[in-house]
Amino acid sequence: MTGLPGATVVIGAGAAGIIAAGHAARHGPVTLLERTRDGGRKILISGGGRCNVLPSELSPALYITASSPNIVRNIFRSWPLDAQRQFFERDLGIPLKLEPESGKLFPVSDKARQVRDGLLAWAAGQGARVEFDRTVVGLDRPPGSGWRVALGGGEALDADKVIIATGGLSVPQTGSDGTGLRLLRALGHTIHDTYPALTPLTLDPPVYAGLAGLSLDVTIRSGEGRGAFVTTGGFLFTHRGYSGPAVLNASHLVVRARLARQVPPPLEVQWTPLDASAWGRELAGGTAHIGSVLKRHLPERLTLMLLGGSAIDPGSPLSQLRREERERVIRALTRWPLPVTSDEGYKKAEVTGGGVALDEIVPRTMESRSHRGLFICGEALDCFGPIGGYNFAWAWVTGRAAGIAAGSG
Repeated sequence: MTGLPGATVVIGAGAAGIIAAGHAARHGPVTLLERTRDGGRKILISGGGRCNVLPSELSPALYITASSPNIVRNIFRSWPLDAQRQFFERDLGIPLKLEPESGKLFPVSDKARQVRDGLLAWAAGQGARVEFDRTVVGLDRPPGSGWRVALGGGEALDADKVIIATGGLSVPQTGSDGTGLRLLRALGHTIHDTYPALTPLTLDPPVYAGLAGLSLDVTIRSGEGRGAFVTTGGFLFTHRGYSGPAVLNASHLVVRARLARQVPPPLEVQWTPLDASAWGRELAGGTAHIGSVLKRHLPERLTLMLLGGSAIDPGSPLSQLRREERERVIRALTRWPLPVTSDEGYKKAEVTGGGVALDEIVPRTMESRSHRGLFICGEALDCFGPIGGYNFAWAWVTGRAAGIAAGSG
């Protein structure tokens, strides 16, 4: 058994864990345990190896949780987006740049490794001891003492405080295996059903495989009125179905319904920025062929697919279209039903949906309401945001809050 008086053990050297360890180490001894040989592997693969550090704007209302959205808002109040950006640029010396077309913030170097290595160096500089290839197999609190962290090989660490920052189940090749969720469930915490979120969707049989590789910006809608879900972004046809930010952002609607053995809500695609009224004006009449008009706005393969699905000859002059034919085309352009049969699961999911119920932690400190000295941050919590740096923002803000509270409490 090893440990130091006042020590904090942080389990998981991902985005949330590294931030937590660095902030906690300002106030006392910290050991950061990581099961892989280098840590921060999701940081390394983020943004195609560029690392989308933050969004340029942040609205807590965009986050998905089965817990209270008010708790999400309260958590984000502790570290505003501007302050998060200042941390990376001032404290870590990693200048960020805005990608205007996506609203994402990347390191100027376009190198995710700079972010991962910079975070680890910063945490070590604050005094955190980082130990790689360390597998946590158990966590308990013996009567009258602090926490005991059981490690593989029969070793154990004693600590006054423990921060669980182990992530969830997504992208298992990065080291995510659900350890933290198992530990927390064993301690009695409520774990809202977990599921792969921000994951590509599939269609069997893959009737659109001939469009594989075709990409464009679209809007996907599900539902009507105030409860409608709407997301706009990139869309990519794959050999198995669909991917791209818009698809990933909508995927939880399908995944949750399938896991609950319910009929998934219909997804409808608007293929261009033009709405039904704008397309009505575009197709009002004239001698131009409808196929040539659509090709001004859409790739040829998609144009032919949409017109074929609408039973319209691409060579038909606009002036010869009957009213119901024009309405059929407009509906195909603005409310095309997107058939889905399944998803790519955790293997390709960006994050884990579900997790520890947010009402079981204190929003200001991320401390467990039922276990004093236990803090939870990052993906293990029941909250995730859309593509675009939102999930890193969640990791940074919850990790910081947990680290500060554990270190100074």
